[in-house]
Amino acid sequence: MRLTCGDRVLDLSRPAVMGVLNITDNSFSDGGRYRSFDSAVAHGLAMVEAGASLIDVGGESTRPGAAPVPLQEELDRVVPVIQALSTRLDAVISVDTMKPQVMREAIAAGAGMVNDVMGLQAPGAMEAVAATRAAACLMHMQGEPRTMQQDPHYEDVVAEVGLFLEHRAQACVAAGIAADRIVLDPGFGFGKTLQHNLQLLAGLPRITAGRYPVLVGMSRKSMLGKLTGRPVEQRLAGSLALHTIATLHGAHIIRAHDVAETRDAVAVAWAARQET
Repeated sequence: MRLTCGDRVLDLSRPAVMGVLNITDNSFSDGGRYRSFDSAVAHGLAMVEAGASLIDVGGESTRPGAAPVPLQEELDRVVPVIQALSTRLDAVISVDTMKPQVMREAIAAGAGMVNDVMGLQAPGAMEAVAATRAAACLMHMQGEPRTMQQDPHYEDVVAEVGLFLEHRAQACVAAGIAADRIVLDPGFGFGKTLQHNLQLLAGLPRITAGRYPVLVGMSRKSMLGKLTGRPVEQRLAGSLALHTIATLHGAHIIRAHDVAETRDAVAVAWAARQET
C-alpha cells in the first residue's frame, strides 16, 4: 500500500511511525515544550533521526476544553516550522489543523498531508486539499473538540466509526481527492468513553481491512490514565502496549510522542504479524 503525499510517496507495505510535534501552550502531553521555532525544528529533526517517517505539526490543541487559537496565531506557529522541516527532511510533513486557510498555507510551505480531526467537514476544507496533491487524514469524532467527552453514545462504535469514515472517504473522492491520498483515523479518545475506545481497539481489524490505510493515535491518552492510574509523563509502557496491539490489528501509521521506543515496538509487532 502506498500513500501519495504531495511530491512524496509513502510506502506503507509495513507500518510507519508519525512523530507528534505540538507547537502549543496547552497540549495535554507536552504543551509549551516546543513552543519556540528553534526547539520545534530541533525536535522534528530528532524524531526523524529516531525513526519517524512523518512529522505531524499542530498549532492548536484539540484536548477537551482547550480554548480555540486565532487563525493568524496558528499560522504563525506552524507555517515557519513546516517550511524549515520540509527543506531539511526527506520525510512527510503533516499539518494538524481544522482550518482551511491553515491547510492551504501549510501545504504551500511544504506539508504533504492534512491531518484534520473534523474529517474535512469545515466549509472549504475539502476544497483546500482537493486543489493540491496533499494527502488527507480523515478522523472520526463525535461532537466537537471542546465538548466531545460530554456523554458520547454509540449503539455499535466499530460499525458507526467505520461507516462514517467510509462516507467521508467517498465524499473526498467525489470532490477530487484521489483514493491514494486518503488515510482514515478512527479517532481514539475523541468523543468516546474508555469502553468505546477498548471496543474500537478490539474491532480495529474491521476498519483496517478496507481499501484505505489507517492511522491510529493513542499515545499518552487519557484512556491510559484510566487503565493504569499513571499521569501523562508516565504512560510510555501503556502507549507501547496500545501501539503493539494496533500494529497486530493492521494499523498502517502509528502516531506517537515517543518515536524511538514506538519504532522498536512496531518493528517487533510487525515481524510477529508476518508469521500469523
